Amino acid sequence: CSTYGKKMTKLIPFIIGILAGYAVALVFTVIGIATKNPALMVIDFAPFKALVEGGVSLKTFFAIPEFTFIEGFKGLGELNGSYVATVAVAYIPVAFVVFAEHIADHKNLSSIIDKDLIKEPGLKRTLLGDGVGSIAGTVFGICPNTTYGESVGCVAITRNASVATITTTAIMCIVLSFISPIMAVLQTIPSCVMGGVCLTLYGFIAVSGLKMFKNLDLGENKNLFVVAAILISGIGGLTIQIPYQIAETGEITGVIKITSIATALIIGIVTNLVLSKIEKSKL
Repeated sequence: CSTYGKKMTKLIPFIIGILAGYAVALVFTVIGIATKNPALMVIDFAPFKALVEGGVSLKTFFAIPEFTFIEGFKGLGELNGSYVATVAVAYIPVAFVVFAEHIADHKNLSSIIDKDLIKEPGLKRTLLGDGVGSIAGTVFGICPNTTYGESVGCVAITRNASVATITTTAIMCIVLSFISPIMAVLQTIPSCVMGGVCLTLYGFIAVSGLKMFKNLDLGENKNLFVVAAILISGIGGLTIQIPYQIAETGEITGVIKITSIATALIIGIVTNLVLSKIEKSKL
């Protein structure tokens, strides 16, 4: 659909891909149920069953989540210095990782739409927007909405970088998240179907990122080492785990996990800084 489709078909290849994959999974599931073969039951309909448990009610069709800030106000009495310190240790390092990921995503987007987003609208504006969005998202109980590679992949495939389109999509996602049956459908999408989507998404992200190397001289060992460190750690799935909470028994109960993409960014930055420092000292 993305390669040979026209107009709307070319703009929504992921939705078509998910629907096609879901249809195939549904066929296998029906056959599995008919033949009592668990291996073919790809789709788990438990989320739909949960909607009608205890009878049909308003929650079957419409659900309001428990907003974080409401629960947070209830726990203000338990707030203490130890808790604040634990949160700070857990999240401050992640903030620096997000900065690096933010810059990388915008550099990647710049190569896709042929516009330097670091200069216009400018890094200070994009980082501010990212920060405000993350704070607002966290207050309402969702994961911090940092710049996601999946979004970059969608832009790369559809070539639709319209701010109006993305804003409309965000509003639609918010509205649809309150409709219980739609949330149930999303929860029943098999991992194999989403795996196919992610394969395409991250593949496009990787290829789009390689465009940034087109003007780079890989014949120079310094550049070669930096690129190699980024690619191998990122593609190989290298992650960094930092323990920040240890029980009296010595068991680690809290760990900060830095994803492979963020790890690749950190390793690339450190490698480049070290080699650049050595290079300058020899001049």
